[in-house]
Amino acid sequence: MASKRTFTLDDETAARIDRTAARLGLSRSRVVREAVREYATRVGQLSDDERRRLLGVFDDLVARIPARPAAETDREIAALRRARRAGGRRTPPR
Repeated sequence: MASKRTFTLDDETAARIDRTAARLGLSRSRVVREAVREYATRVGQLSDDERRRLLGVFDDLVARIPARPAAETDREIAALRRARRAGGRRTPPR
């Protein structure tokens, strides 16, 4: 089912639609429909630049993970938990 809509477009956008329709041999309506469909699939997705930047941040964080035995990490976590239960590191145990 089709639905007629009225939109106001700037001259540059209207010209782009006209040129694209002529180049592809499609109706202007079809060009707009396909453009909206394509745009809707990309909304909310990261751009290539954003994706590369975030992957770089992740790689930097992973590189900072210390390579140490799990037992040492477990001892550190246990010490932190004891300190929190005791009111923090600066507060003497109750």
